[in-house]
Amino acid sequence: MADTVAAFLDEHVAIGEGERPAIVTPAGVTSYARLLALVNQTGHVLRDLGVDVEQRVAILLPDGVAWATAFFGALRIGAVAVPLNTRLPPAACVELLRDSRARVLIADPALARALDSWRAELPHLRAVVESGDGARAPSLETRQALARVDLDPEALGGDDMAFWLYTSGTTGGPKAAIHLRRDLLECRHYGIDVLGAGAPDRVLATSKLFFAYALGNALLAPLFVGARTFLDPRWAEPTTVADTVRAYRPTLFFSVPTFYARLLHAELPRDTFRSVRACVSAGERLPPEVYAAWRARFDVEILDGLGATETIFMVLSNRPGRSRPGSAGTPVPGTAVRLLDADGREAVDGQPGVLHVRTPSASPGYWNRVDRSRRTFIGEWFRTGDVLTRDAGGFYHHVGREDDLFKVAGLWVSPGDVESVLLAHSAVTEAAVVGARDTSGFVKPFAFVVARNGVSPERLVAELTELVAARLATHQRPRHITVVEALPRTATGKLQRFILKGSVERA
Repeated sequence: MADTVAAFLDEHVAIGEGERPAIVTPAGVTSYARLLALVNQTGHVLRDLGVDVEQRVAILLPDGVAWATAFFGALRIGAVAVPLNTRLPPAACVELLRDSRARVLIADPALARALDSWRAELPHLRAVVESGDGARAPSLETRQALARVDLDPEALGGDDMAFWLYTSGTTGGPKAAIHLRRDLLECRHYGIDVLGAGAPDRVLATSKLFFAYALGNALLAPLFVGARTFLDPRWAEPTTVADTVRAYRPTLFFSVPTFYARLLHAELPRDTFRSVRACVSAGERLPPEVYAAWRARFDVEILDGLGATETIFMVLSNRPGRSRPGSAGTPVPGTAVRLLDADGREAVDGQPGVLHVRTPSASPGYWNRVDRSRRTFIGEWFRTGDVLTRDAGGFYHHVGREDDLFKVAGLWVSPGDVESVLLAHSAVTEAAVVGARDTSGFVKPFAFVVARNGVSPERLVAELTELVAARLATHQRPRHITVVEALPRTATGKLQRFILKGSVERA
């Protein structure tokens, strides 16, 4: 097997495309040749720090060139890159560093300083290297400048570890999904076979690179095909993203349902996304109302899909020109899909079942989580925990997570069905429904909504109560509707229902 990094950098330089833009940031443009040199220099830096094959290199950086060079630099020497969520509190970050046994941490200066008092609890961590303004010397950039720009890659095979991604913790504590070097090259199935990505494309994602969705689509896929990607160290806000879209003119745009809704409510000019040939959504179910409103306003379809930290890339997706509102699409080339009911039987069309996928980029298991791995990775199949149905046309529809569904009076309630009704109200920007025990001890639906600015909470609750009474069966109707300023979400934008459920049952 050819070196993994070569497919993303060396091969483009070898055919004379080294001066093509690879990464664009608010600070400037980095070519493929320059990026390769920085990756090689970073590999030397890590070796000088004593990092050996399969040892972990943690990355706690905002998106940008340094992030990419740390990631590929670790892979270049056969080490394992471990991206970390930059919005984690210090204690949670320390727990992941301890769990991964990282030997080196490459970090933003402010984030590194927040960990200073915890160093005694990290006996495996040999060095912290800071990158960017305010770095304590010697910084990553200083070390790179002193290193050679040539570096032969470590001779490893496709089954060797490349990187770990920690799950986002929507239903509990994060777990490190192990990914192999061969997994990286599977970006072609979604990037090329579904999206038709190529060298002329310009990619922009609102999610961050420590999230599998962004890593796969905003770094791996564009560099694999020789395209350029925009990496922004800032957290996405509608106005800054709109400014970037107008200046950078992306052709492929990746975001999550919540942010698509925020962009719609920002009332941007109708031609804002005129350069974009396809918008992509993942992370959670895209409400049909958001799909329709986006297409009506910007004249671009959103291709909803489904992937996971454990697969990196999409396993289900709608296709350009053949998207279906409310659907996660059909299987991506190279991926086999089956829905299994509670008894392990194949679900028929229209019947809900837990999604199992066989895909070439699936993780072989979780680090130090043997029991959980055995329940999740069954032979060649990855049990996602997502409940879907399949229609007669072969399109899959997301019902929810199996631990999100709940019964009321013996009847199943899908939070997504109730949330769709709540979102139909023009004053609701976000909605979440959970099943929680009320004061009588019985499980009932409880709803939480985020309202548009200036809307009276009391009036909105009254109108929503009438709306659900008119559109939903008795067992589906929320027993209480609460207007909140924001819903609890992970840094990757996924809803944390267990926090909402806990707030009800503790009340």
